[in-house]
Amino acid sequence: MNLEAFLILLALLLLAGVFASKISDRFGVPALLLFLVVGMVAGSEGLGGIYFDDAALAQQIGVVALVLILFSGGLDTDWPRVRPVLRQGVLLATLGVTLTAAVVGLAAHLLVGFSLTEGLLLGAIVSSTDAAAVFSILRSKSLELKGSLRPLLELESGSNDPMAVLLTVGLIQIISVPGATLTSMAWSFVVQLVLGAALGIGLGWALVFLVNRLKLGHDGLYPALTLGTVLLVYGVTVRAGGNGFLAVYLAGIVAGNRDFIHKRSLLRFHDGLAWLMQIAMFVALGLLVFPSQLLPVAGAGLLLAGALMFVARPLSVFTSLLGSGFAAREKAFLSWVGLRGAVPIILATYPLLAHLPQASLMFNIVFFIVLASVLLQGTTVPAAARLFRVEAPTVRRAVYPIEFSPVSGFKGELKELAVGQGSPFAGRAIVELGLPPELLVVLIARGQEFVVPNGATNLREGDTLIVLADRGTFAQVEARARPGQE
Repeated sequence: MNLEAFLILLALLLLAGVFASKISDRFGVPALLLFLVVGMVAGSEGLGGIYFDDAALAQQIGVVALVLILFSGGLDTDWPRVRPVLRQGVLLATLGVTLTAAVVGLAAHLLVGFSLTEGLLLGAIVSSTDAAAVFSILRSKSLELKGSLRPLLELESGSNDPMAVLLTVGLIQIISVPGATLTSMAWSFVVQLVLGAALGIGLGWALVFLVNRLKLGHDGLYPALTLGTVLLVYGVTVRAGGNGFLAVYLAGIVAGNRDFIHKRSLLRFHDGLAWLMQIAMFVALGLLVFPSQLLPVAGAGLLLAGALMFVARPLSVFTSLLGSGFAAREKAFLSWVGLRGAVPIILATYPLLAHLPQASLMFNIVFFIVLASVLLQGTTVPAAARLFRVEAPTVRRAVYPIEFSPVSGFKGELKELAVGQGSPFAGRAIVELGLPPELLVVLIARGQEFVVPNGATNLREGDTLIVLADRGTFAQVEARARPGQE
């Protein structure tokens, strides 16, 4: 294939992925399913006729994609919202993953005929969730969740992949390496988690420091700086013996909850890059599978998918959340939205590359389980939210006709200051408020209109002031604007 033909093929696959995401938004079908279908249709047994049977390359594409997707997810994680459910999220990401692997592994041993260790390996491969698929469905259907369910799903989905990787790699070593023991695997878990957490947090701080202090001459270099740093975080952590996936996720959380210059544009860059990586990863995994090989494993796949959805996931959720304060219906919803996604398919390439006897069978069963999970669970998330009464009113985020990008040496931010009912600011001109010189009112949102203010502009109840100020000044003025204050 010459360069021009390769570029045309690549363009068509990317465009197909983009159009698939539009279909996902329109009809509520999980985007990952459509990306996989694009790959399968383009494959050697589909219309495209592209033969792709390189598990090593698919795994490498998947690892790089996951690194960038996890970092973007960390950047978008609101720590103040996640912190109250930190303990529950960590339990779901560790104990929950382990219980899921154990139950599915036992089912694979008893129902399908795998040896116990092979069954546990298959269980470990499918033990992590992909809540990104859930969020795409919630956004497409304009659904919000009550209480702390959404932050908990965010935290679990971003932090449970490392545990699944550790279990998978450890069990492969036990199967294929003479002398490997559960004790050595457990010690490896501890080392990888500790090093991954320490390096992720430390390098996340270093990333913010670099972005704020380097003062690059061209804005276009900042995405290159952050991208290079993310890849460095993963590479250094893995070389040091830590878990690179955990490190990049924590680095993203640390950076995303700090102030740095060009933050808005960098968040957009990494969000776009994450979407590109999702398309590339799912299409590559779709190309890797041969649809004709799925039908023979349909029976085993359905049995194990049922064990996962109706036994393993609920058991892991209800056990991990004992004494958490979550209601039974909230736990039931969390149990149902434990979708499987790209990570299990990527992990299913590990036994292939280790040349384990049942590797091909495992890969096809895992692929079938993911498809079954997405088709059944993914398409019924809105119905489950209504059934378990966890649906909340949609809060649409306001969009203002201005943007502000922080620069080095300036600590101000754009913030929203509401003039509520009974506020002492209502009915007064801006000049009469005695606002500190460090705070500037740059725009007023009034209903569906925007007002460019001056000192004589009178404020009304229901106005939202878009102000430029540092955090301390804003907190003082916000306190003055509350009803009963002056």
